[in-house]
Parts: sequence; structure tokens; C-alpha cells
Amino acid sequence: MDRRIARRVAAAGITVGVLAELVLDGPAYGLNIGILVVAMLGAGWLLRRPGRPPDPLDSWLPATAVVLAAFVGIRGDPFLALLDTAGAVAFLGASLVAISGMSVTRRSASMIAAMVAWTVEALIAGTPRVALAARSRNGDAPARIPEWLMALGRGLLLGIPLALIFALLFASADPIFRRGLTDLIGWRIDLASMAGRMLFTLACAWFAAGVLSITVLGIPALERASLGAASQSGGGVLASPRGLGGTEALVILAVIDIVIGTFVGLQVAYLFGGLDTLVAAGLTYSDYARRGFFELVAAACLAGALVMILEATVTRRSRPYLVGLLALLLLTAVVLVSAAVRLRLYQDAYGWTELRLYVLTAICALAAALAAMIALALVDRMRWLGHGLAAIGVVALLCLNLLAPAAFVAARNVERVIDPSLVPPDGHAGLDAGYLGILPDDAIPVLVQALPELPAAERDDLLRLLQARRLELATDPTFASPVAWNLGRERARDALATLP
Repeated sequence: MDRRIARRVAAAGITVGVLAELVLDGPAYGLNIGILVVAMLGAGWLLRRPGRPPDPLDSWLPATAVVLAAFVGIRGDPFLALLDTAGAVAFLGASLVAISGMSVTRRSASMIAAMVAWTVEALIAGTPRVALAARSRNGDAPARIPEWLMALGRGLLLGIPLALIFALLFASADPIFRRGLTDLIGWRIDLASMAGRMLFTLACAWFAAGVLSITVLGIPALERASLGAASQSGGGVLASPRGLGGTEALVILAVIDIVIGTFVGLQVAYLFGGLDTLVAAGLTYSDYARRGFFELVAAACLAGALVMILEATVTRRSRPYLVGLLALLLLTAVVLVSAAVRLRLYQDAYGWTELRLYVLTAICALAAALAAMIALALVDRMRWLGHGLAAIGVVALLCLNLLAPAAFVAARNVERVIDPSLVPPDGHAGLDAGYLGILPDDAIPVLVQALPELPAAERDDLLRLLQARRLELATDPTFASPVAWNLGRERARDALATLP
């Protein structure tokens, strides 16, 4: 990159950084996300490499980024806005790679993964890209142990930690499995939650300049790899001096399949088969079922990620390997069914929450992803999995935006109060006014409309909460900026204006 181009990239980065400071520091989520996405796309287009027009097949990438960013200004739901923002940022990065003249949609999953890695590197580095140094390839030391034994050891070394993670997740989700695991190894299971937050500071300009450098430099290391060479690799993986051997992959699959298979056997016996859970774990069937769906969804996600990693690194896809892979996918499907059954029982008893709706959406998306994995594994086309997962993710996110989770949850919970026949005998039919009162703004028109039909005591509680929200919307300075305009919030204001 010559000095003139470098200065243009730096100027664009500073401009976007200043714009981010102006529209994000203070105002709530709204039009500001769309403004930043459009600004980054515009800057990338102005900085694009001459003579390298984008692939027309990639036109959907910036369109999707803009649509997801626009939904942030439509739906008055902070968590959904966070999901929309994450999706918009992901497609923004893909769009900038495409604007540089590199085809994205036509690439295999492993090539796209490499593009993601290079984009993240550019985001962090913030300096003109330099050519990658050639990796040293040391010769292999002569083996003193039989290769099959070394392969078995490597497989166990990789598989056992993964199996322990699955075992901990299942133990947290299922008391019968936990008791058996405790009896087996004498451990007391106590999963610690992990949380992290990324701070958005003045580094906005640095990050913007770094990712915009892709539009003027491209990704030279990947451009040297032709599409033909990438498509000829059976698993769709990048050439690598060392991969995961077929024996190691088979051992990993066998260890994981045993753990998940044991858990699935318990589900068939106690959750689906109706064995006496009170005798086995001191719990009634309903109590046993209404727990653990978060851990089971996490286990399904981990299993899907493991399949992707194996398919991207295995050097030989033997028949036993394929059988083990399909077994893992099918067992994971049963885990998802268990999570869905537990979630439905919990929802029937206690009503909807936004979190339960998001978990249900994740279960549906994971089920679609598992179906895609099984189909692609059978035809040895797993390199297209990334495209399928991107489509599934976009469809799931668009469905959530069209559904309006807060409004949906509020409507379903109000229905339970108005019509108690919707609640099972052991369920809770009362209105949790405190929870409904803190739902995002999309729920407010539904709650205002339902007020006349609610019992007097619950109506009064909810009315006080809605009046407090009306005062907050009128006085909170973060909602005053024009860039914080949000359709859901405006509809909430209109509905709250009708209250006494």
C-alpha cells in the first residue's frame, strides 16, 4: 500500500471513528447502527481496488447487512437489537472482502473461515497487510512407537477433554446422569458460568481503518489459491502440511458417541419412556423434565462445532469415520428433541419469556443445521456447510424480527390469564406483571390493549408499571437524539399516551 492510499484509509478510519463516537456515545440503539453500517460500506466502496469489480453473486451480502442494521431501528427489543447488530457486523465484514474484488459466496466453507481469520487479523492489526512468512516444515522424527498406537493416543488426548465437557453439560442438565457420573468418578458437578464483555472505546477508528484496509489490499495469501484448487479437495479444506488422521478422528468420534449415547439412553428410558424418575432421582416426571434445556442446547452447539472441525481437518474420510460422524449427528438430534420437550413442558407450566423463545429458535436453527450436516456428509460436500449455516442464521434472525419476541411473549402470557384453560393443571395461570412491565417497548402496545380484559388487581399493577415507563420515555435523554429513533419505541409512546 503506497503512502497516498494509506492516508486515505487512515482518514476514512478516523471519520468512521468520530461518527461512531457521535451516534453511539449516549443515544440508545436505533438508526445509529444502520448509519454506521452504511458509512462503512460507503467508505469501503470508495477505497476499493481499481480494476477488481466485486462478484455480482455477492450482492446479497451488503443488502443483508443493511437489512439487519435497519431492523435495529424497527424493533424495540435490546437483545434482538444485539443479535441484529452482530449479524450486520458479520455481513459487513463479508461485504468489505467482496468489495475488494474477492469472491465470497462462491468459496468453500474452509476458505470463508480463512477469510474470517484474515479479516479479524486486519481488524486488530490496523496496519497495511504484509505478506505471510513461509511456515517452516520440520521433518518428522522417526517413530519409535507403532503409528496406530500413537494415533490412538492422539485421538484419546483430543477426545477425552471434549467428552468431559459433554459429560459436565449433561450432568448439569440431568440429575439422573449427574448421579451416575458422580457415582462413577466421585466428582461433585458444579459448572461455573463464564461471561465477558468487549469494551468499545476510541479504538473505533483503529478498528475501522484496519478492516477497511482489506478493500484496498484484499487477502493476497488467499487470492493465490485458485477456486479450482479449493474445490478439488474432497473435504473442502485448505492445504495443510499436517491434518487430523483418520484414526484420531475415529477415536474422538467413538469417545464422544459413547458419552452422548449414554445420555440419550437415559432420555429414552426416563424422559420419553416414562420410567419412574421419583425412584431414580427423587423427582417427579414434570420436575425432571423442566430443567437443563440451556445445557442441552449448548451441548448440541458443541457437537455441531466438533463436526465442522473434524470435517475441515480430517485427512481421510473412511467408512467407519462416516458412520461415527452420522451417529454423532443423529445422537445430537435426540439431545435437541430432549431439550425441546423440556422447554415445552416448562413453557406450558410457567408461560413464555423472551429467553425461552430465543432458546426455542436456537433449537429450530440447530435442527436445520443438523439436517444440513447429515445431507452434506452423505454426499461429501461439507465444504458448503458455511453457506447453509449462514442462510439458516439469517432466516432465523429475520423470523425473530418479523415475530417481534417481546410482543409475542406479552400476548401469550396475557392469553393465559384471560383464558385459564390454556394452562395445565400444575401450571401457573397468574400474570407476572413485574416481568411484563420490564419487557422491551415492542410489548407495550399489546399490554395496553389487554388492560381492560385483565383482573382488577393485576390490571392496576400493570398500569402502574406502564405509567412509569411512559415517564421514562418522556424524560430519558438517551431517547431524545434523532439517531436514536426507533419504530417500536414510537409505537410504545403512542400506546402509552392513551393511558389515564
